[in-house]
Amino acid sequence: MALRQIPAWFVTTLLAAALAGCGKSDGAPGAGAAPPPPEVGVVTVATGDIGLVTELPGRLEASRVAQVRARAAGIVQDRLFREGSDVRAGQVLYRIDSAPYAAANASSQASLARAQANLSQASALAERYKPLVEANAISKQDYANAVAAQKQAEADVAAARAAVKTTEINLGYASVTAPISGRIGRSLVTEGALVGQGEATPLAVIQQIDPLYVNFTQPATEVLNLRRALEQGRLKRAGAEGALVRVLLEDGSVHGQPGKLLFADLTVDPNTGQVTIRAEVPNPRAMLLPGMFVRVQLEQAKASNALLLPQQAVTRATTGDSVMVVAANGQVAPRPVKLGGAQNGQWVILEGLKAGEQVMVDGFQKLRPGSPVKPVPWTPGGTGPAGPVAKPASAAASQAGKS
Repeated sequence: MALRQIPAWFVTTLLAAALAGCGKSDGAPGAGAAPPPPEVGVVTVATGDIGLVTELPGRLEASRVAQVRARAAGIVQDRLFREGSDVRAGQVLYRIDSAPYAAANASSQASLARAQANLSQASALAERYKPLVEANAISKQDYANAVAAQKQAEADVAAARAAVKTTEINLGYASVTAPISGRIGRSLVTEGALVGQGEATPLAVIQQIDPLYVNFTQPATEVLNLRRALEQGRLKRAGAEGALVRVLLEDGSVHGQPGKLLFADLTVDPNTGQVTIRAEVPNPRAMLLPGMFVRVQLEQAKASNALLLPQQAVTRATTGDSVMVVAANGQVAPRPVKLGGAQNGQWVILEGLKAGEQVMVDGFQKLRPGSPVKPVPWTPGGTGPAGPVAKPASAAASQAGKS
């Protein structure tokens, strides 16, 4: 049988139909194409100096405390201050009945005058006897007696002056003054009260509350490890004056004035293994009060080439701490890291990461073994503390483009 020649237009139509069918088959879902990689939130590592902050409980204490006491016995006649006000050193606070002390002072003044008169008489007699004894007009014994009487009169004058000084001091005690400057509390006695009978009666308490002391304790092992790290150069001191101190109030707010570390005790408490530490905190507005419990943020050292990561990015296990690092090809691999403590909901990473690496923060449930991921910038829920912090990927990329 002879074959018919197929028209060229028919072959062209068949090829076009076949190509159209192939295009529709490739675009249909579920036709064997690989799904896109899942998106995960990442941050880009940026290292720098991070202050290692330790938060410890503490209690505030007045820097100076003085008890106002009655050193003279008598009836309180006047209270010359307002309770809860600021007083200055030397200010008169109470007046005690001074009539008995004024009378005693007047008597001592009279005794001094009598002793001075006797001294004048004895001195004049000794002066008259001196040329007479040289001329043998009187006996040497009479002259010696005159000189002795003069010296005794001088001693009587000295004793009378001391008695006057004593009575003046007792008279001054009738006016009770402030021993230091500060804020005075409530009065412990009222007008008409009998004080100073047999003991120095407490009248009031003055406290200096600017600055304040804050006392807290730190485990001795932490102090030892910190000193060893500073000596070995793994850490450096926080500042020229040593540790930096901030006080957190009960409502979570931070006291506006930073403090400075004064000293750490040389003795470890054998019962608790703690070392007592004292810091000084300015209190110009009297917002802090003695006896308040506070939290103390103590920055004793800084770590070089460290960073802060959100706590959800770090996996903690008995075998160690690790994070998930996203490579340039989208592959995810765990990386062991060394933590340096927590600050404001973030971990301080001391070792294990390099600048520019991307660390997963969320999207862990989307991971599949051996499958790549698509890193996208992770946006934190709030602002972190100042310092080198792992940045969202987009911010790091834009910063790299500008540079």
